[in-house]
Amino acid sequence: MEQKSKFDLNSLIGFALIFVIILWMMMNNKTSEEKQQEDKAKQEQVDKEKKTVPAETIVETLKDTTVADTAKVEKLKTVLGSFAYSATLPSAKDEVTTIENEFLVLKVANKGGYVSEVTLKNYKRFDKNSNELVSLIKNNNSSFNLELKTNDNRILNSKDLYFEPTLTKNADSQILSMKLKAGPNEFLEYKYVLNNKNYMLDFEIQTQGLAKVLNTSKASNLEWDLKTYRNEKSISYENRYAELYFEHKDGKVDYAGLGSQEDENLENATFIAYKQHFFSSILLSDKPIEGASVHSTNLVKDEKIDTIFTKQFKSILPLAYKNGELDYKMNWYFGPTDYKILNSYDRNIEDIVQLGWGIFGWINKFIFVPLFGFLSNFMSLGIAIIIFTILIKLAMSPITFKSFLSQAKMKVLRPEISEIGEKFKKDPMKKQQETMKLYNTAGVNPMAGCIPALIQIPFVYASFQFFPSAIQLRQQSFLWADDLSSFDQIFKLPFRIPLYGDHVSLFPILAAIAIFFYMKMTSGDQAMAQPQQEGMPDMGKIMKVMIYISPLMMLIFFNSYGSGLSLYNFISNLITIGIMLVIKKYFIDSDKIHAQIQENKTKPKKESKFQKKMREMMEQAEAQKQLNKKK
Repeated sequence: MEQKSKFDLNSLIGFALIFVIILWMMMNNKTSEEKQQEDKAKQEQVDKEKKTVPAETIVETLKDTTVADTAKVEKLKTVLGSFAYSATLPSAKDEVTTIENEFLVLKVANKGGYVSEVTLKNYKRFDKNSNELVSLIKNNNSSFNLELKTNDNRILNSKDLYFEPTLTKNADSQILSMKLKAGPNEFLEYKYVLNNKNYMLDFEIQTQGLAKVLNTSKASNLEWDLKTYRNEKSISYENRYAELYFEHKDGKVDYAGLGSQEDENLENATFIAYKQHFFSSILLSDKPIEGASVHSTNLVKDEKIDTIFTKQFKSILPLAYKNGELDYKMNWYFGPTDYKILNSYDRNIEDIVQLGWGIFGWINKFIFVPLFGFLSNFMSLGIAIIIFTILIKLAMSPITFKSFLSQAKMKVLRPEISEIGEKFKKDPMKKQQETMKLYNTAGVNPMAGCIPALIQIPFVYASFQFFPSAIQLRQQSFLWADDLSSFDQIFKLPFRIPLYGDHVSLFPILAAIAIFFYMKMTSGDQAMAQPQQEGMPDMGKIMKVMIYISPLMMLIFFNSYGSGLSLYNFISNLITIGIMLVIKKYFIDSDKIHAQIQENKTKPKKESKFQKKMREMMEQAEAQKQLNKKK
């Protein structure tokens, strides 16, 4: 007799236990594997630290060592291997070699062979009356190190070893060769070539005969760190424009961001730029470097306390060996973040100047930069800003005229539009059709007032990018402003106001007043020109609120901005008010506009394709609406 299958509870419990055991074994095995990997990583780090010769050990061993001191030479060999040869040379001392031209003073240290000090001769910190020149590198704020992996599994750091300097001078350049020697003809060489009248110097990294000493199967990491000194009056304003830029991916220039901590991995890097607002330190390579990484840290947490440094920049550049040797042709740029100077090198480094993207960048590059540069050759920078602003506003005046004319036409039509709105207030579709018909017969384009305003927006935004980047304004005075690149303080507050600051700047106040009167004069016309639509916000009320909000925003946010930008906005709004008064008085007559509109109504109008399409869409929508009602 066939029995029915029964639910076996014991079997189910057994399968459940087996499943739990298998799951536990898998998780335990995974945890064990993760632990093994973690232990392995820790061990590798420990091994690396063991293999890396500590700087303290090297320094202690190098003390008072001479070639004749056989015992110490032997001790050096146990620490440095073949590089003990370089440590026994007379140059194994904490000395520097100076090279300079009319722009730069560079000091290159024997220990590490890198640039330990960079001073710009023609620029002063904080203000033009200061006795302290701008120094991009000084007092160990920079580190430059090449990690050397030896064949006997040790890691040496070039920054801890002594190079032998050889300086050659000629009529147009100075050549400094720094050699870290493993023998008379085996060495790592840093070569610096500084030409006269140039902020850019040639820099080469190459090795000779070190294949027997170094493990060249893997790249050696070049590490470059820089802790950037504050050079301007406002550390918050300077820090806003201190950024780490780089070029990679076959010519793409990008930056690491402005967060407290920023990291980027690069593809085929060709330059790394540490930008300090108005000054930059840039390392360029003719040969793209694969696998580079950069890091940026914001050091200004509290501008009342953090007053010395702005950013900490770090880069790691893996340098690959070819045929057992390093051979990299590079360049250093130490100098002003000046668009014209950077552009002259034809290396794409001018893109670190923040001029904006797309059309904003084009306006700056092809209009603002050339025009302002031309004017600044013939007059003081304050006057140049005023003339520059006048020329820009005059060039935009035809657009301003069209905008005001459109507003005047809309203002004349407002009674008829309101009448249509009242007549068809229960039928929005019909109201829209009749309104469009009125615009067409009157020859008025409701968008004509918006388009000119939209055209002017890119110029406004471009100015917000141009003036903070214009190094010409730095430490140039005008009226009460002693530095057009910084705020024009007229009164120091005994306390700090959030968002506003601890001082009062005058140009933002004047700009805010000018904006207030401009908006007061135009808001009424704009509100009257735009008919109130049912269910839509009241534009009149919005404009009344904006009359007060816009000047307040100018007053608060521009208090710590460069006074050159505030001066530009002040003059710009004054000129706009003047142009508006002239246009209203001499070019716009409401009676004539009304008569012209009435005359246009009597003339046959040819419907444009856009108007025809809009009319057909409205008619279809109306027909569908009527059809839905019948159903």
